[in-house]
Amino acid sequence: MQSQATSTILMIRPVRFAFNEQTAETNAFQDIKMATRTRDVAQEDALREFDEMARQLQAAGVNVIVYEDTPEPFTPDSIFPNNWVSFHYSGTVVLYPMQAENRRPERRMDIIEDLGKNFHVAKVLDLTHFEAEGKYLEGTGSMVLDRMKRVAYACLSPRTHPEVLAEFSRRTGYRVVTFSAVDASGMPVYHTNVVMCIGDVFAVICLAAIADPDERLMMRQALENSGKYIIDITPEQMANFAGNMLLVVGAKGRKILVMSTRAFESLTERQRDQLDDFAALMHFNLSAIEGNGGGSARCMMAEVHLPLR
Repeated sequence: MQSQATSTILMIRPVRFAFNEQTAETNAFQDIKMATRTRDVAQEDALREFDEMARQLQAAGVNVIVYEDTPEPFTPDSIFPNNWVSFHYSGTVVLYPMQAENRRPERRMDIIEDLGKNFHVAKVLDLTHFEAEGKYLEGTGSMVLDRMKRVAYACLSPRTHPEVLAEFSRRTGYRVVTFSAVDASGMPVYHTNVVMCIGDVFAVICLAAIADPDERLMMRQALENSGKYIIDITPEQMANFAGNMLLVVGAKGRKILVMSTRAFESLTERQRDQLDDFAALMHFNLSAIEGNGGGSARCMMAEVHLPLR
C-alpha cells in the first residue's frame, strides 16, 4: 500500500540563492526588504541554513539525497525542487510547468537519470508543454497530495491552472479537489503547500484563508471524510509558514514532522501537543531562505517515493 511519508528526500544545495524578482509579484511571502541585501550574503546565509537542516535530518535517520546546484544558468530558487518534480510509488516521475522563466532551468534530467541508478523510474510524465500556453502547475507546491487516498488538493492561483490539474488527474489517477484561498491582505495565496499539510492521519490547514464558506465546509468535510484529524491554523500562523510542513520517516520508522523555527514558534502549545501526538517535531532556522525565497521547509524537500531497484 502507498504510504503518505517516505524516508528518502531530495534536496538541492544552492550556489547562487537570491531574492527572485520574477516570482515576487505572485508570492507575498517574499520579504521585499531582503531584495536590498547582496546576493553573496543571501547565498552565504541560505547555504548555512540548508547544510544544518540536511545534517540534522540525516542524523535523525532520514535518507537525504543532496545534489549541488550549478552556477549556470542562474536559478535563484533551485533550493525548492518540489516545484519542478514529483516522484511516485508507481515509478512515475512528473515534470511540471513553472511560471517564472528563470525557474524552468531548475528541471534537470541528469538528476533523474542519477536517481534511476538506485530507484526504478518506469516513466517520465512531462507536463511542461503547458508553459507555452501560459498555464502552470508547480508540483507539490501547487498540489498537496494525499498519497494514501490518491487525492490532490489544489488552491487555484496564477501558478495552479485547472487545465493542468485535469491533465495531472487524467494521467495519474489522482482525484483533484480545488479551492481558492487568500492571505490576510486579500491576495490570492500562491501555493497550496503554504495553506495546508497532509499527514497520514492528520491535516494542518488554514481554513480561514478559504473565503467562500461553502468551499471552506467542503474542504473540512473532504479532510474529515478521508480520516484526517484537522489542526486549524490562523492566517497569521499561515503567514509564518505554519502550513508549510512535511511528514517524513526517520530511523526505525520514526515519524518526523519537519518545519521551520518560525513556523514552530507561531504554533500554540495546544497545537504543538496535538501534532506531537502524531510525529516528532523538528524545526530549523530558515529565516534567510524564507525571507528571500518566500518558501520554507516543505518547499526544500522533494519526497522520493520511487521503488528501489
